[in-house]
Amino acid sequence: FYTTEVPGFGPDSEGGAKRVIDDKGNKGNANDAVIKALADAGNIIARGRLKHSYPHSWRSKKPVIFRNTPQWFIAMDKGFEVGGHSASPENAGPAGTRRHNAPTLRDIALASIRETRWVPPSGENRITGMIAGRPDWVVSRQRAWGVPICVFVKKGGHEILLDDEVNARIADAFENEGADAWYAPGAAQRFLGAARSAADYDKIDDVLDVWFDSGCTHAFTFGDAKNFPGLQGIHRIRDGGRDEIMYLEGSDQHRGWFHSSLLESCGTRGRAPYDVVLTHGFVLDENGRKMAKSLGNVVAPQAIIKDSGADILRLWVAASDYSDDLRMGKNVLTSFSETYRKLRNSLRWMLGALGHFTPAERVAAADMPELERLMLHRLAEIDAPAREAYENFDYKKIVSLLSQFMNTDLSAFYFDIRKDTLYCDPPSSHARKAALSAIDIICDAVLKWLAPILVFTCDEAWREFRPGAEPSIHLALFPAGLEAHRDDALAAKWRLIRHARAAVTGALELERAQKRLGSSLEAAPAVFISDDTVYAAAASVDFAEVCITSGIRVEKGEGPADALRIDDVKGVAVVPARAPGVKCARSWKYFDPASAAPGYPGVTPRDAKALRELGVPGL
Repeated sequence: FYTTEVPGFGPDSEGGAKRVIDDKGNKGNANDAVIKALADAGNIIARGRLKHSYPHSWRSKKPVIFRNTPQWFIAMDKGFEVGGHSASPENAGPAGTRRHNAPTLRDIALASIRETRWVPPSGENRITGMIAGRPDWVVSRQRAWGVPICVFVKKGGHEILLDDEVNARIADAFENEGADAWYAPGAAQRFLGAARSAADYDKIDDVLDVWFDSGCTHAFTFGDAKNFPGLQGIHRIRDGGRDEIMYLEGSDQHRGWFHSSLLESCGTRGRAPYDVVLTHGFVLDENGRKMAKSLGNVVAPQAIIKDSGADILRLWVAASDYSDDLRMGKNVLTSFSETYRKLRNSLRWMLGALGHFTPAERVAAADMPELERLMLHRLAEIDAPAREAYENFDYKKIVSLLSQFMNTDLSAFYFDIRKDTLYCDPPSSHARKAALSAIDIICDAVLKWLAPILVFTCDEAWREFRPGAEPSIHLALFPAGLEAHRDDALAAKWRLIRHARAAVTGALELERAQKRLGSSLEAAPAVFISDDTVYAAAASVDFAEVCITSGIRVEKGEGPADALRIDDVKGVAVVPARAPGVKCARSWKYFDPASAAPGYPGVTPRDAKALRELGVPGL
């Protein structure tokens, strides 16, 4: 409502004060009264209706009244000296014009945007458009509290007092007493000093916009708050040796914090305060709606952490495309709980296998069997893209790379094959020691790659895995030297072996579905391979071990017409057959009982040797 400062419309008017909005938030009688008064005075040219795009406060949902009030601006297109005063009188043109050859705040800001790395890259276009098209920068806000705009203006005009001694007195008072020193009794004369009279100047009590406040944070975070020597502090060190500062916030901050920080730093330092700006979307509910307390659809991080643990929440964030808005809910978390469980189980299996492994048992990579060297090659293949993904803040790629490797290459392939060697081979077995040596290298690399995402899980595992190393995995560096394990020729050969293996495992699955087989160790199939190269690769290894069968026969050719063939695996035919002999009580492999070692009739000769080494007496 209008106050007594507006005669005819305030409380002293007939009928009481005219209201813009009444107590219930409805339209009041002020608009009609003002328009009528303008018409009666002959001072209205036209009238119309405007539908405002944001007539309500987004937080309180209450109607908003807009007022025209004086504000303080920083010019975007006048030449100025970085970190100093505005253009000197001898170089300044008419009001509102640019000093000759001097860069403007807009020029410096646009140049700084081009020198900054934006993640995702679309952020550069967004803020460039905002800076290029924005009017002068309004830095004041009509609030009852805030940081004061500490300037004096000559009475009767708009001339701002530019005096280094006055500014120094203000700065000293703020440092020692805080910003409230500006409002203390006698503050005007105190800061003006003996050379000037407070009667000649207006002390400005307007306050800064909060965005200007937040835009200054870099000066206190990265530099000396008193002398502003430059951007200093602890930042991420890149290979080039130069510190890099990254700002991280939601995409709405192109208009907010990123924007005000850029202009403030460009005006005082001539460059952006950041080298990298990463922006993310916002969390929505499962139906794509914005989370709000009023809607009752907020999923609190604390509740997720309480029910599922922080690492599942972190895994969801890392695996998502954070550049866009993200949907969150129970169904989303359930799927990531399963992803987490698989990763954790692989880590737990490796830690269990390595429980009694010692450095004295380590086998050099060159002396390992092909299967171990293949897994180390896969580690080497992951190394470069994993580092690049972290460098580019592409965390979803990290999760994809490691999930694929740990679930497909390790759990479903390598671990599945090597369980027999690890569980049943004698402790002195070279194959067993080689497998443990490879698993040790794999576990070290995987833990370090996953640590920035599964923070607590990997740190807990690290203390079990490397109790004598760094006290926390987060003090360790990424694995080094993996490139030495690359063997592209070996990888090409094993792609053919795995191609043939897929036909065998597919055929055995069909047999299990028909209840003709249980475990794959009950089988001893014949495998026919028509392609010479695939045949040579499969025949060169213990293909029964690779396929986890008790026996296997690999032959060259198309195979009989009634052989099983898998649509996705061309050129390989499988004739299933049950393995002859009896089941080993230890390894569950089928073997000829006549080959059993004396005193150990129920197990294979391999298992008998292991039992003797373990001190288990024979019959």
